Amino acid sequence: MTSWTWEYDEWVPADEQLRESLCTLGNGYFATRGAFPECDADDIHYPGTYAAGVFNRLTSHVSGRDVENEDMVNLPNWLPLRVRRVDGENSTWFTPGTARVVEHSQTLRLDAGVLERRTRYEDPDGRLLLVRQTRLVSMENPHLAALRTELTAENWEGEVEVEAALDGTVTNSGVARYRDLDGRHLTALRTGAGNSGDVAWLTCSTTNSDIEIALAARYALPPGTQVEHADTEGRSVRRFRLDLRSGHSQVVDKIVALYTGHDRAIADPRDAAVEHARTAPAFDQLVADQRAAWRDLWRRAELDVPNKAGLILRLHLFQVLQTLSPHTAELDAGVPARGLHGEAYRGHIFWDELFVLRYLNLHFPEVSRALLTYRHRRLEHAVAAAEAIGLAGAMYPWQSGSDGREETQQLHLNPRSGRWLEDHSHLQRHVGSAIAYNVIKYYEASGDAHFHHTKGAEMLLQIARFWVRSATWDPELSRYRILGVMGPDEYHEAYPGAERPGLDDNAYTNITATWVITRALELLRNLPAPRRAELALHTGFDAEEEEHWEEVSRNLHIPFHSGVISQFDGYGELQELDWDGYRAKYGDIRRLDRILEAEGDTVDRYQASKQADVLMLGYLFSPSELAELFARLGYTFDDALWGRTVEYYLRRTSHGSTLSGLVHGWVLARVRRTDAWTFVLEALRGDIADLQGGTTGEGIHLGAMAGTLDLVQSGLTGLETRPGGLALDPVPLPELSHYRFSLRYQGHWGVHIQASPGTLDIAVPASDRFPITITLPQDSFELAPGESRRVLLDD
Repeated sequence: MTSWTWEYDEWVPADEQLRESLCTLGNGYFATRGAFPECDADDIHYPGTYAAGVFNRLTSHVSGRDVENEDMVNLPNWLPLRVRRVDGENSTWFTPGTARVVEHSQTLRLDAGVLERRTRYEDPDGRLLLVRQTRLVSMENPHLAALRTELTAENWEGEVEVEAALDGTVTNSGVARYRDLDGRHLTALRTGAGNSGDVAWLTCSTTNSDIEIALAARYALPPGTQVEHADTEGRSVRRFRLDLRSGHSQVVDKIVALYTGHDRAIADPRDAAVEHARTAPAFDQLVADQRAAWRDLWRRAELDVPNKAGLILRLHLFQVLQTLSPHTAELDAGVPARGLHGEAYRGHIFWDELFVLRYLNLHFPEVSRALLTYRHRRLEHAVAAAEAIGLAGAMYPWQSGSDGREETQQLHLNPRSGRWLEDHSHLQRHVGSAIAYNVIKYYEASGDAHFHHTKGAEMLLQIARFWVRSATWDPELSRYRILGVMGPDEYHEAYPGAERPGLDDNAYTNITATWVITRALELLRNLPAPRRAELALHTGFDAEEEEHWEEVSRNLHIPFHSGVISQFDGYGELQELDWDGYRAKYGDIRRLDRILEAEGDTVDRYQASKQADVLMLGYLFSPSELAELFARLGYTFDDALWGRTVEYYLRRTSHGSTLSGLVHGWVLARVRRTDAWTFVLEALRGDIADLQGGTTGEGIHLGAMAGTLDLVQSGLTGLETRPGGLALDPVPLPELSHYRFSLRYQGHWGVHIQASPGTLDIAVPASDRFPITITLPQDSFELAPGESRRVLLDD
């Protein structure tokens, strides 16, 4: 590997789906997994293509009940291209299932956004065929993709048949535990050719959401090649024969255009796809355009860290940009938790944007704004959801999809026990606080006052109102309580033996609710008077409600036990788990909940957390911010309390989420630095090593990948965006002591920060913008555009 390539140099069938996820190519509009074009979906391979925001709803009969799920749709496969020698009835396809893979290598070129592959096959008669392929999903033009295939017969000569297709017979079947559910999302499949016959097309629609999808392909073939149209039901097929001479190559190019009924400024998806495929540049030009487009992206998203950690971070950034590029800013789409890389979580949008927007805000604020606008378009649904349970404000769903309704599954399968279980994770109401947090942080980074005073203010106001209306006064405690929710931990859904799901006073939920209400009050008081009057008229907000908000924000209950912050009220009364015993018995106990359920037990009975919950507070807020929040509520927060709390939960967390290592590494970098790298390394390796046991093949973990980028950008530097400036409080981490990056802050393009042991260099690019105030723990100064400064740091 180099600092700009991610490589595999052998054929390992068991790892293929993992590699397909990590070698996905995309452009923010659509993405295609890195599967072999000659292979159909099976237990080894899973070709999948997904477009942002394209969902469909199906009903399945599972465990005696009808279950409705909305999925990100696996679109028709544009990749298929396979080869066989022509030898009467003994023709053999050169595929892993029918020929031996003698040699295989694959290179993902991060700088150029192309995937290169080299595979040598040997058929049963000993004939060797070398297949070299280069593919791209265009970052220059979001509707285009291309595949070049170079065929070389190495120890024989003869004729081969090449079959290329657009395949609409695909289903959603990429996640084994979902296969009992209906996965047939495509209907009305049709095929044909453009008027001139040089472009093949395929169209279909989603069964329920009725989104039309169109693909068109243009083939560039050796001169004189005769093409046979051989369409079958649901597949646009082209066959042609090539003469292969030993040591000489034949090249086939396949250029594909993809459109959907969601696209703007087109009359018909099929016509748009056919015309675009017909007029698209030749393959070499598409590659040149791809390199130029990615060069611009890397310039805006500069991140340079040496050694293997730097390569992994670059791979993470590559996957983030493929899912959420500047093209995303034109779409009505959210942050799919598993990227556009697979079907896990059904392509739904969770709270993972909390980890993603922190990075995007300082590089691609237009993308952050679009992702927040996705949430604003669904504000009306969130208000209706709150009303449906007798509350006011906005209750955003834990899982979102096309239209803003709650998409959290009603049942989930435990693969260990084979049982379908009730799922109550929709009670994770803290997703609203994550959205509010992103609204505030986007404004601080971008200075976008128009969005903040309009869409942002409307969301923040209604989320804060929901928290206030959710708070119940407890006269015995003389405090408000938030009852019947789930926290980020996700293991605990209910109290042991309780008839109803939900937990009381989750500390993370209550603290973030306090922060949201407080920031909403600040915004309302600082809004221009005419805009405040508009909001009051539109929402009915008045001085009496404002007074009640102030009261709730100062009197929410935070539980404690044994000198630490309780994850929720009663957590300290749960049983202790025999951690050593379970590790000895099972080895990997990240998914402790599944292990206990398979044993007939429940994790609800134990002090055991899947991932950071209380400790998430240290990820979102600096120690000084936490001290202010606790003081507002009438509690004391200091380093000693936080240190005890960190130690307590560190011993009781199984890290069953890729986000857990990230948050623990972030927190420990400031609390117990010697142990931080263990968790940072787990966050870096989470997907590339598939630490969660088979999950990466179902799609990458976008939040964790983006979080590692922000760990360098904000965690190690202590970076906070503030009005008029940046606050920095660097923490030395020996394993990541050298790094540099640039960021975009309130119209300053390319603020440069570089760290080395003992020094921090900051440079502001020349422009007509205002000077930036830089605040450090022991110093504060201004940097005008065109100025730079080196700061000496204490270890």
